[in-house]
Amino acid sequence: MTNTLLAQFGGSGGLIGLGIIGLILFVLAIIVLNFGMTWLRAKVSGAPVSFVELIALQLRKIPIRRIVDPRITAVKAGIPVSIDDLSTHFLAGGHVEMVISALINAQKANIALVFDQACAIDLATKGTTKNVVEAVHTSVNPQVIDCPPAGGSKRSIDAVAKDGIVIKARARVTVRTNLDSFVGGATEDTIVARVGEGIVSSIGSEGSYKDVLENPDRISKNVLAKGLDSNTAFEILSIDIADVDVGENIGAKLQAEQAESNKLVAQAQAEVRRAAAVAQEQEMIARVAEMQAKVVEAEAEVPLAMADAFRSGNLGIMDYYRMKNLAADTDMRSKIAGTDESSDSGSPKK
Repeated sequence: MTNTLLAQFGGSGGLIGLGIIGLILFVLAIIVLNFGMTWLRAKVSGAPVSFVELIALQLRKIPIRRIVDPRITAVKAGIPVSIDDLSTHFLAGGHVEMVISALINAQKANIALVFDQACAIDLATKGTTKNVVEAVHTSVNPQVIDCPPAGGSKRSIDAVAKDGIVIKARARVTVRTNLDSFVGGATEDTIVARVGEGIVSSIGSEGSYKDVLENPDRISKNVLAKGLDSNTAFEILSIDIADVDVGENIGAKLQAEQAESNKLVAQAQAEVRRAAAVAQEQEMIARVAEMQAKVVEAEAEVPLAMADAFRSGNLGIMDYYRMKNLAADTDMRSKIAGTDESSDSGSPKK
């Protein structure tokens, strides 16, 4: 038979042709053995895929089952998606299975979600605790966010009314995912911060803590009317005040601290005035001593003046003795007056 084939193909040229045919058959056999079952499964499922696409996936080192199986699921659900789209998202680091699951969930819930948008959400949540399936689930089933968070260090939002009484409030915010602004939108932390700011502002505008206790729903209405969900990945459905408590009287405490501060200021001012008075007293004592020194100095000049008067003839000896007698008489009168005063003061009263 071999001779017959060689004769038909013309010697050595026929041998080369047989080799090429054998090589082609060998390659086809390898392709069928490696990709035949996958190709058949996709064909039977109504999501056909060509051998060329399967070989391209193998050359790009993409797991074939992670691309073909999600495509079969998508086609069965009525979602048209190509092998190239799925492989491109896989190479970008996305989760193909989650994207297809999210698209199916959104379709069942009548939520408008296209493949590119789902891929963008999947890549945006990469490396976080969120994923595209959870985003779609939250869009269908609203999520409740505690404000402040239950696991945080603060147990309540503290705000002060106009009468100085502290109000401690806790709120629960019901939100659902806004898929249109999910990519690039603010997260739950922004929602919590904005709601806390709105609660503090609403309580601070109330005239008395009694108004807050009587109408806690007024706070939630005021906060909800501010549109706090703008530029966020969520849509706020409701804000409910879960708990309201009365805290300390911060107004009275501040007034007491202000009074204590005023007292310290007054004490400091009084101390300044006392120091000024003491300084003035010491100054007066120094001036009295200065005047006394001037008097002593003037008295010391009297004998000199008398001597000068004797020398110039303006004062005679008789004048001098009369002056001495007058001084002795004055001294005697002073002593007598002093003795009488002392005897009068020392005599017993009858």
